[in-house]
Amino acid sequence: MSRAPDLQSFIRDVPDFPRPGILFRDVTPLLGDAGALKAAVGALADPFRHVGVEKVMGIESRGFVFGAPVALALETGFALVRKAGKLPGRTRRVTYDLEYGTDTVEMHEDSLRAGERVLVVDDLIATGGTAAAAVQLARDCGAHVVGCAFLIELTALAGRRRLDVDPIHVLLRY
Repeated sequence: MSRAPDLQSFIRDVPDFPRPGILFRDVTPLLGDAGALKAAVGALADPFRHVGVEKVMGIESRGFVFGAPVALALETGFALVRKAGKLPGRTRRVTYDLEYGTDTVEMHEDSLRAGERVLVVDDLIATGGTAAAAVQLARDCGAHVVGCAFLIELTALAGRRRLDVDPIHVLLRY
């Protein structure tokens, strides 16, 4: 019987990126290891296997990397949440506040159906603005958000407080 990999050992700390004073948590070593990636996807999906998830929403861009295989693990479809102006069809959008300014995310209007049970997936939750915007997009479509799943949570930034969702499932906390 093989032991599950220690996922934290696959996260690389990159100091002063993207600017001085920021400690970036780089997930690319985890993505480069098949065993770690498989374990992470399974661990993100497991708590939601029996709650009737009908669609997984992944947030650009690393949320696509984790969300699409979670959707396959849960045998559901996948919906993209992208930065404004990146989707070709009719979209819904939510603009949210950043520390200095605003940002906007969008999804196709037909990505979710009213009443559909949705899981929001991203690699990391920091301040929670992008995740909260994704949740709002789902709710604007009439979908029911059954939870959020993140590989990493930066707990000092308290992003989960911005999410009116239960459960919030996190694999690694920093």
